[in-house]
Amino acid sequence: MTENVVVLGAGYAGAGTIKSLEDELDGEADVTWISDTDYHLVLHESHRCIRDPSVQEKIAIPVHEIKQPSTSFIQDEVVDIDTEAREVELADSESVDYDYLLVALGSQTAFFGIEGLEEYALTLKGLDDALEIHDAIQSAAREASTNDPAQVVIGGAGLSGIQTAGEVAEFRDEHNAPIDIHLVEGLDQVLPNSDPELQGALRKRLEERDVNIKCGEFIGEVDEETVYIGDEDELDYDVLVWTGGITGRDCVADVDLDKDERNHRIHAEGTFQTDDERVFAIGDSALIDQPGDQPAPPTAQAAWQAAEVAGENLARAVRGQPLTTWTHKDKGTVVSVGEKAVAHDVMNIPVETFGGLPAKVLKKGIAARWIADVTGVGRAAKAWPDM
Repeated sequence: MTENVVVLGAGYAGAGTIKSLEDELDGEADVTWISDTDYHLVLHESHRCIRDPSVQEKIAIPVHEIKQPSTSFIQDEVVDIDTEAREVELADSESVDYDYLLVALGSQTAFFGIEGLEEYALTLKGLDDALEIHDAIQSAAREASTNDPAQVVIGGAGLSGIQTAGEVAEFRDEHNAPIDIHLVEGLDQVLPNSDPELQGALRKRLEERDVNIKCGEFIGEVDEETVYIGDEDELDYDVLVWTGGITGRDCVADVDLDKDERNHRIHAEGTFQTDDERVFAIGDSALIDQPGDQPAPPTAQAAWQAAEVAGENLARAVRGQPLTTWTHKDKGTVVSVGEKAVAHDVMNIPVETFGGLPAKVLKKGIAARWIADVTGVGRAAKAWPDM
């Protein structure tokens, strides 16, 4: 009987694994792909939609442009995974049986129990989120004036927070909109725990875009008008965006697999295999063992790299072959701040930190290469101007 391999999720990890798995299996097993969206989102470019919603046409790639016709696709929400019965329960469709399963469901925003934050803040975890932020900023700007500008507060100065601030600044400048932008980070620097030279370069470009940066105090509480920071500071807001952390999806919380009980991310070996040999986990859904004490980072770059090996290992599992161990290789960091970008420690480039046109072209090239990998060069070429 032909075995069924099921892949959950259409992010970098899921879409990349589907491409790799299809190439490796060549019809040796049935493949079912399940996602709550019928498109793959180039997530690290989704912030572009905050400034210009039309960009969605370039970065939301329909699944039928990615998968082979032989791969079955189901658009539905995963609500549970029964590892004993080898069954995936869906919200609106019949349950799907599997012989081998890859969990690549990504993550959701973590609110860390901060009072009012989940209720009042917008997030940036998908296309709808980016479009909602655009609409909220546009509405706030229309109601504001030069003497009383709209206040946009962004919580969390990691990659998403920095890039969100940059796009809000671009929107403000393109539309001559009365907007003040505040970027709040509880730790001492933007892009915490990264190289000081990179932090300084990003801070410089944010400040050039008139982004008010406030580091060193955590958001403690939020109500419908005000963000309370530390013991004394307050920021009134018209739009609040929270980008300050991730946690696993709710449907993973009760799955009978070894996982971190605080954030519901599944423990996986470097082969992506979990403590259930039939279940693999990858991307933000997983804590993947790596040399040293730290798991693989929850980044698009890591998911992209891992997906190729995950597809190969699923095929190897079907054939009863030994699995390959994956080790993440950091190829550098590229962060956009609106139309500008900063690159740091990029593989095979002798300059440690740089900006300007080279960094901007590199950022565009990374997105274009991924689009070309999962679809083709034609779609990548069409997307290039908007990256």
